[in-house]
Amino acid sequence: MRILVTGAAGFIGSNLVHYLLRDAANELGVVIDRVVSLDLLTYAGNRASLADLDGDERHVFVQGDIGDMSLVGEVLREHQIDAVMHLAAESHVDRSIDSPEEFIMTNFVGTYRLLEAFRRYLMQTERINVRSHGASFADGHNCAFLHVSTDEVFGSLGPGDPAFCETTPYSPNSPYSASKAGSDHLARAYHHTYRMPVVTTNCSNNYGPYQFPEKLLPLMIQKTLRGESLPVYGDGSNVRDWLFVEDHCRGLAMALLHGKFGETYVIGGKCEMRNIDVVHAIIDTVCELAPGRVTKSAAELITYVKDRPGHDQRYAIDPSRIERELGWSPRENFTTGLRKTVQWYLDHDSWIRTIEDGSYRGERLGTLV
Repeated sequence: MRILVTGAAGFIGSNLVHYLLRDAANELGVVIDRVVSLDLLTYAGNRASLADLDGDERHVFVQGDIGDMSLVGEVLREHQIDAVMHLAAESHVDRSIDSPEEFIMTNFVGTYRLLEAFRRYLMQTERINVRSHGASFADGHNCAFLHVSTDEVFGSLGPGDPAFCETTPYSPNSPYSASKAGSDHLARAYHHTYRMPVVTTNCSNNYGPYQFPEKLLPLMIQKTLRGESLPVYGDGSNVRDWLFVEDHCRGLAMALLHGKFGETYVIGGKCEMRNIDVVHAIIDTVCELAPGRVTKSAAELITYVKDRPGHDQRYAIDPSRIERELGWSPRENFTTGLRKTVQWYLDHDSWIRTIEDGSYRGERLGTLV
């Protein structure tokens, strides 16, 4: 099997590439002949996250844009790709509020161009199958397109509302989530119109190694270690469902191999927590794993700041379908996953420093705030 992973130098993408080349064969019984990592290396893409794979003949890195249909077509043909796992996206909500056009161009237009490039490639190689609906790669089909999305497309839940599932209506509340919702609809349309073998997944909040430092967990870990103020939106009561990234990657691989074409699977950690409780857990775990390095109490560290516009109150995912149909379930709870995450950042301080000083992009950016 030959797989193209888009957004491969990003957080989830780099973890996915490592999973495919390290664990997929043993856990899922699939032989990965090649993984082609495609990434534009914008601010959130870090080539160093894949550097340990440079000696692996099964891995090829290509710097490029999913919106460049000529490049994508060339990569698909040259490497005889069987499946695309599409993770490339602008994903930070705050940035989407400040600069929404980048999100529309990457998440919506970029996804269209990637889908179209893959459709043309399948037509050239005579892989389009009019009977693809409801089938899967494991059924003997020789191609697949996995579109990876977010639970934010479903909008916000009230305290007593049931968790998101595959049939939850879309109700995006930010430019980011609207752009992802649009891309989800494109993926669905390409399956139903052109019979492309598309599977879609929507995930809850990921955390783990290689996450860009502007995101909640790595940001709070670093600020705790440095004794800097930990900014918490509003009163910290917003609730998120937390999913350890390696659990997510395993779910993505299972959805690619066994998911039914034309269907959607939501993937969540079954771990709802208020943001303020997450921050307290981070402080406690950093104190435990790095004794002596934390010089301030939680009360001294935490600062409540003005809530951001359109801030969704609660996300939660009911992953019953992927558990029932594909046999996936999360292995990590938040306590075990957080310990692994904090330890990884403690062990990879140089990875963080190169991002903060800009050297990972060949420029100096200054300290993130």
